[in-house]
Amino acid sequence: MKVGVVTFPGSLDDVDARRAVRIGGNEAVALWHGDEDLRGVDAVVLPGGFSYGDYLRAGAISSFSPVMAAVVAAAGRGMPVLGICNGFQILCEAHLLPGALIRNDHRKFNCVDQRLRMERVDTPWTSAYAEGAEVTIVLKNGEGGFVADEATLDRLEGEGLVVARYLDGNPNGSLRDIAGISNEQGNVVGLMPHPEHAVEDLTGPGTDGLGFFTSLAERAFA
Repeated sequence: MKVGVVTFPGSLDDVDARRAVRIGGNEAVALWHGDEDLRGVDAVVLPGGFSYGDYLRAGAISSFSPVMAAVVAAAGRGMPVLGICNGFQILCEAHLLPGALIRNDHRKFNCVDQRLRMERVDTPWTSAYAEGAEVTIVLKNGEGGFVADEATLDRLEGEGLVVARYLDGNPNGSLRDIAGISNEQGNVVGLMPHPEHAVEDLTGPGTDGLGFFTSLAERAFA
């Protein structure tokens, strides 16, 4: 599959995301925040970083970039979209996912190898995992606390839309230990940890993040 990785001003992990896409068996296509079309890609990754310097709110300005109009429209048609860290923030700001990401409750930047439990594994991004699988993926954020009202949280839980949950303590104050969520259809996934930094044994805590990228290839050739 052709997977577009969007670069915004301030993106830090776009190159890493493209590498992870290739390692996962897909073709990586570089997209720019000013692009008005998606160049024929089959899926999109919004990478981590500090788009537009996180001015106003993290991800808020990026949600109005020209490329996001195309991403929102494509997501509505079922295209797989993955937002990682800052990309998760952008998805929430663009109303593709509910809730918001706020400053970590301890007011410090996180950079840890974080254990997670995979809870929704029927999405295009998570089908390579077994339900309940426990994985270790890099977490690095300053505004990673997921919040939503109680009704939204209950809906996420009740409809099985929590993709991943923090284990061994809550690193940022996310309500109900939520590390990632999806939309109802499952094609849009937001994840605060960085799976693209856990795709090779040489660097990072291992290869537990690779499934987010091999899932697409498995889906394409199933």
